[in-house]
Amino acid sequence: MKKRRFLLSLLVAENDYQQEQAATAQEAARRCGAELEIVYAGNDAVTQGQQLLEFIQSPERRPDGILCHPVGTPLAQVAREAASAGIAWAILNREADYIPDLRKSSSAPVFSVTVDQREIGQIQGRQFHALLPEGGLALYVMGPTSNPALQTRAAGLESAKPANVQLRTLPGRLTEQSGYDAVCSWLSLSTSRSSPVKLVAAQNDNMAMGARRAFSEKMAGAERERWAQLPYLGCDACPQTGRKWVQQGLLTASVVLPPAAGRALELMAKGLETSSQPPERTLLSPMPFPEIEQLGSTNGTSG
Repeated sequence: MKKRRFLLSLLVAENDYQQEQAATAQEAARRCGAELEIVYAGNDAVTQGQQLLEFIQSPERRPDGILCHPVGTPLAQVAREAASAGIAWAILNREADYIPDLRKSSSAPVFSVTVDQREIGQIQGRQFHALLPEGGLALYVMGPTSNPALQTRAAGLESAKPANVQLRTLPGRLTEQSGYDAVCSWLSLSTSRSSPVKLVAAQNDNMAMGARRAFSEKMAGAERERWAQLPYLGCDACPQTGRKWVQQGLLTASVVLPPAAGRALELMAKGLETSSQPPERTLLSPMPFPEIEQLGSTNGTSG
């Protein structure tokens, strides 16, 4: 029997969660006896669309199925091109309103597997509540604003954080370097160093660590010590990075995001094997790390 070939399209290579997505997909492909090719879009939606169309339109490179974590919108036109070519299509960590219609006309599986993005933000909001019971100012390093999942994550945070916690948002690109650059740029403002920031958070662990590094390098003496003692919150909590950083005290807390890619590949392989459609939407639940009750007892200190 011919080996199935799958293509996994991810956002950016320099990101722990994306690497975790790749690793779980590779393991799932091994279990399924399938081949897997992985491409990264460099956080560029146009590049991602072009990469995928090249695979779809080339008979020599055309896979049996595509698993895509979109940089921006859920690539409706690319999905239709894939379905027309008989290629299975799965969207990761994104809502896609075209899926129900596409499932009716496609001979191959079409579905989504996503982590509950709003709940991710709400968990961070509850972490804010535990660490800042009296409120205060928090820095919040966000990922690309064109990413709907991250917009939903931010909305979840806004809905769950205490009203007495104010956010100052900084722009990032999901990499550690972008978190570092965002804080360095903010520190260049005349008012930043005197801002009464009580907590630093980011939409992933990499950016939170980049922010921490920026304060460590750009501050000195007692000022540097104050920034080092603030709570730092991230998200992803990959086993070899984020969780270790929490255990080492470099991050105060994170949010565990189950990787969607491995689960999606298994569903896709089974759907192709049985000529059936997987569930239209599989929702994975994030979890706080550590448990939020443990944060109150730490008094919000880290490091």
